[in-house]
Amino acid sequence: MLFSQLCLHLMKQITIMSTEKEPVLHEDKQFSNVNYSEKKLGKLEFVKCEFVNCDFSKSDLRDGDFIDCHFKDCNFSMAILNGTGLKDIIFTGCKLLGVDFTRCNKFLFSFTFNKCYLDYSTFLGTKLKKTSFLGCSLKEVDFSEADLSLAVFDNSDLSAARFSNTNLEKTDFRTAINFGIDPAVNRMKKTKFLVSNLSGLLQNYDLDISYDS
Repeated sequence: MLFSQLCLHLMKQITIMSTEKEPVLHEDKQFSNVNYSEKKLGKLEFVKCEFVNCDFSKSDLRDGDFIDCHFKDCNFSMAILNGTGLKDIIFTGCKLLGVDFTRCNKFLFSFTFNKCYLDYSTFLGTKLKKTSFLGCSLKEVDFSEADLSLAVFDNSDLSAARFSNTNLEKTDFRTAINFGIDPAVNRMKKTKFLVSNLSGLLQNYDLDISYDS
């Protein structure tokens, strides 16, 4: 009786293991005009793939991995990224509104943003060292407690973006606009600015700054 019960238990375990979905790998592929909106993609892995004009808005990408991929003109607004790996990713002309990047896989987390909209997204406490934001809209993005050392904000709009206890050592803000950063609550050593945008460091002091003599 005991032997038969043990055999039945083992058979059940084997059945469960066989029905579990293994990650599906896609490599060196191009995906164009695909609508993934509000869909659950499951444990998929994409390596060296290109996505063009694809809609990931409100899609569930949890536990999926994207490695060395390029997204062009894609929409990731409100996408769920719990446990999602994003390593060596390039986003070009993409919308990533209200995305919580804190949920991503911290061991697969590196990207470049080029002419993207990331308004209302959060990078709270994330590692963004050497990350490039090129010509991006970053309105009300939360960078609190993030490591932005050596990052570049080139021609990017930081209106109402939050910096608190953020590592900004050697971060490049020379062509950034509309930022407000309090040096008293952020790490700022050799952070790069232009004379013309230094007023962004004084917003909390309610000063009346004039550029005329």
